[in-house]
Amino acid sequence: MNCSVNDLKAKEVINVSDGAKLGYVSDVKIDLSDGRLTAIVVPGSYRLLGFLGKEEDIVIKWENIKKIGDDIIIIESV
Repeated sequence: MNCSVNDLKAKEVINVSDGAKLGYVSDVKIDLSDGRLTAIVVPGSYRLLGFLGKEEDIVIKWENIKKIGDDIIIIESV
């Protein structure tokens, strides 16, 4: 299966451990030494409409991704 970064950004990330919907992929991390994708990034949620800032972005290691489907990405843990 081939997938572009734009394809990944259109997918919602769900934690299979608790069913939590974490959000959509906003970025990816790549190891430039060997060209491997090492992690996906989901933006942290805003607190009180952004007035209290934003939570840390969620970085999900590639090893924690269990399945990439047509619409969602299933992860095991964060």
